[in-house]
Amino acid sequence: MSRPVDRVRRLLPLALLLGLSGCSLAPTYHQPSVGALPDAYAGAAHPDGWTTADPADTASRGDWWKVYADPALDRLENQLNANNPNIAVALARYEASRAFEQQLHASQLPQAGVLASPTNDRQSNNRPLRGANQPNEYDTQTLEFAAGYELDLWGRIRNAVAAGTAESDASAADLASARLSLQAQLADLYIRLRGYDVQARIVQDSLDAYGQGRDMTRQRMEGGVSSGLDVARADAQFADAQAQASELRAQRALTVHAIAALVGVPASGFSVPPSPSAMTVPAIPLGVPSTLLQRRPDIAGAERRTFAANANIGVARAAFFPTLSLSAAIGWQDVGQGNLLAAGNRFWALGPLASLSLFDGGLRRARVAQARAELDAASGQYRAVVLSAFQQVEDNLSLLQELGREAMQEDAAAAAANESQTLATNRYKEGVVSYLDVVSAQTTALQAERTAELVRTRRLQASVDLIRALGGGWEASAKDTQITKR
Repeated sequence: MSRPVDRVRRLLPLALLLGLSGCSLAPTYHQPSVGALPDAYAGAAHPDGWTTADPADTASRGDWWKVYADPALDRLENQLNANNPNIAVALARYEASRAFEQQLHASQLPQAGVLASPTNDRQSNNRPLRGANQPNEYDTQTLEFAAGYELDLWGRIRNAVAAGTAESDASAADLASARLSLQAQLADLYIRLRGYDVQARIVQDSLDAYGQGRDMTRQRMEGGVSSGLDVARADAQFADAQAQASELRAQRALTVHAIAALVGVPASGFSVPPSPSAMTVPAIPLGVPSTLLQRRPDIAGAERRTFAANANIGVARAAFFPTLSLSAAIGWQDVGQGNLLAAGNRFWALGPLASLSLFDGGLRRARVAQARAELDAASGQYRAVVLSAFQQVEDNLSLLQELGREAMQEDAAAAAANESQTLATNRYKEGVVSYLDVVSAQTTALQAERTAELVRTRRLQASVDLIRALGGGWEASAKDTQITKR
């Protein structure tokens, strides 16, 4: 009966070590709460209510800019994805974080190595405890194989690996966030560029009309029907329109240069052919699902950094407990004579090593306090990012609604101004009104058309900002709402 008992006693320490190797001193992780949320967006109907903004940023966003149905924009976005230097920087940082994560994973495995050391040595004549028959110079040959493994009794290594993995995931989210932000920035610039093209067409049409009016006033002055005042007014109006056209060309050039920088080419050799056709504002769904906020990479990155900060508390707390490692070494050593691998030259060592700091002046306690403070900061940052995301969605939904109404009003104003321009021109030809009335009507018509186009451009830009605020689109699918569990 004694043998089974002895076996149990011998196995108890091993069982205890194995049990300790599964424990962790990190607090149980809870995703930070952002407080009570409303039942729906104020700017759009939402039948399903809110869901928690857990990370789902790995869901494919697709080519979200295709909702604008513009082949030129498609080409530029693809060029940006391939050549933008800021995306390349974010990608390099992500790869560096992945490499660091792999370094942390390596600490979970046993380490082994080999040492070979053929040396020639001379010892001091006055070396303490030197024997009388010891030579001054001698050779040493050493060949050693060694292995070591730290038992992760308190979860220090596991928590460090978990924190590193979460930081790596956060870096991936940073990459996705940089890519989405740059894509949206390019779309915004492209929309602005097309807005300049449409305004340039409007101004050019006005220039044609103003040129005809100027010719008409000169003919009427030569016929004695009009005075030189009408000609001066027509000349001033024509010159002002020319100045507006020059300003539009300057703004367009700056926008093209900005697009060139985004797509990764020198501005000097880059151009975007003008297109006077107005872009169409995409249809925005009335019910924008709140689950799409899960796809925002900045929310995902903030959540993962909160998880990493929580795991780092476990790393700091583990320092209060002893570390235990196992090491083994075997090798051969001689004085450079005979067979190094002879049995008599061998040596070996096998055993555990335990260490525990007894006094450190409060260093470990301070590190735990720092880790807890960093968790509080990460939790606060997560809440701030989520609340900012909701604000951005609401802002752009409100903008789209109000700009939609404003666009209808401005279109009506432009139509009325064009009608007034036609009537004033006809009445001037009939001699009923002065050319001042024509100039006033034409100026109002030009301004109304340009304002209508500016509102259309702002609506398009607000739609881009809404897509960015939702994390890359408003098309929800079952895959989009899947949440990856750690």
